[in-house]
Amino acid sequence: MILVTGATGFVGQALCAELARRRIGYRPVSRAPQPGFVAMGTFDDATDWAGELAGVETVVHLAARVHVMNDTSSDPLAAFRAANVDTTVNLARQAARAGVKRFIFLSSIKVNGEATLPARPFTSSDTPHPEDPYGQSKREAEKALLAIGAETGMEIVVIRPPLVYGPGVKANFASLMKWAGRPFPWPFGLVTNRRSLVFVGNLVDFILLSAHHPGAVNRVFLISDGADLSIGELIGKLSSAMGRRALLLPIPPRLLEGLAALLGRRAAAQRLLGSLQVDIGETVAITGWSPPFSVEEGLRLTVAASSRDH
Repeated sequence: MILVTGATGFVGQALCAELARRRIGYRPVSRAPQPGFVAMGTFDDATDWAGELAGVETVVHLAARVHVMNDTSSDPLAAFRAANVDTTVNLARQAARAGVKRFIFLSSIKVNGEATLPARPFTSSDTPHPEDPYGQSKREAEKALLAIGAETGMEIVVIRPPLVYGPGVKANFASLMKWAGRPFPWPFGLVTNRRSLVFVGNLVDFILLSAHHPGAVNRVFLISDGADLSIGELIGKLSSAMGRRALLLPIPPRLLEGLAALLGRRAAAQRLLGSLQVDIGETVAITGWSPPFSVEEGLRLTVAASSRDH
């Protein structure tokens, strides 16, 4: 029996669908009442999980206060700590007391940092360097969980994905898909950045592998599709999945960066033009995992689902 928190979220829905397909027993938890879900009301540091944890062997903890572009909280770090550290610690301590064998925590590559240098991808053994309150809260939760594991014997697995995409994806990736479907030229022909992504189907497959793999115990794993793309390649593949051909103009990246700085859009330019690569070599070596979906398959499935939704 697997308890899934955040079961109504983007990754949670995909995970529950795959658990059902594989006929693995699971207990999906949500905040609000929904058919087929265990409604918990609020998740906080005082939530009583006793009933929900009965008979559970594995917890997959996906529920979180997620990274937001324009945080309106007066104290973002306190808000992230309450949701991502205190709530997680409360659940983990109760899980250990209830006899849960393994606790899988979905963290974030933001624990490692915001960007990578050329040919220097992040690895799981790098010293963490979170740069924002969200990444800091995820790092603090990781440390607390590993300490609880050491203290109680409950097995901890930490997974740090980069950008997750797939059917139903929202926010920046959905916007990028919308723009990629439009017939105008893009100024990214000379941009050689590299960004790691992970298709939600690949992430779900690894979560389920890590639920039982003996080598996953008390480890931190980086995960991706195993093929990194420049912004131009990503737009090209998205356009191709839509039956179009992207037109990429050869504009020097420094010119684009300078223009973004003038317009006060330096952070947005970094997300488009900068690199963020992860090395999944250690993940593959320890678990034998390989992504079941290629990045092309993942993008095609994402685009197909998006066109059905509209």
